Amino acid sequence: MFVANRMTKNPTVVTPDTGIDTAARLMKKGRFRRLPVVEDGKLVGFLADKDIMRVSPSPATTLSRYEVTTLLSKLKCRDIMQKNVISVDEDATIEEAALIMYKEKIGGLPIVSNVGAVVGVITETDIFKTFVDVMALDQGRTRLTIDVEDRVGVVADIAGVFAEKGYSMDSLVTCRQPTGRYEIIVRTDVTDDAEIADLTKAIEAKGYNVIHTAKIG
Repeated sequence: MFVANRMTKNPTVVTPDTGIDTAARLMKKGRFRRLPVVEDGKLVGFLADKDIMRVSPSPATTLSRYEVTTLLSKLKCRDIMQKNVISVDEDATIEEAALIMYKEKIGGLPIVSNVGAVVGVITETDIFKTFVDVMALDQGRTRLTIDVEDRVGVVADIAGVFAEKGYSMDSLVTCRQPTGRYEIIVRTDVTDDAEIADLTKAIEAKGYNVIHTAKIG
């Protein structure tokens, strides 16, 4: 899965000379919190709503709305934008983008083409939506969590049970635990209680412990 398929394409951009008041209006109108700053077709900065808030007068200010607008209009994006911008290529995977955002503690990344042009923006919301889609959280599925040891053939065993029973596996995720064991999380379209019980019994007959089942979505 690639960022090109999950990003907001053709994002609104500003230039270094765009006024902060204009940038703020664009964010409010478009209901987004970040703007790539572009000069001569290339990414030179990134502006977030928190950057604008940082230079905006306090809500307790005695300034009039006109005075606040005038004050902000004197500031340009180049004055407050983030200059050392972290970006990813459009052919990067969603996992790469998520890892960068996690490690750098940032909520969004500009996406650039192989010639350096801004082609999109990906945010934490896009990452969350990807997770929801991968796990089929909104499609009315049953979630089984299976405790397993780290050894070759575990996934094949569990997949074999589903195949033998004629049940589909909509998604499968493995998650390593602090103990060194793994939790395998499987989502299936099996929702009948008797069938879920039958599936659980068959998995446990293989020597694996189904530690949780739930209908979600």
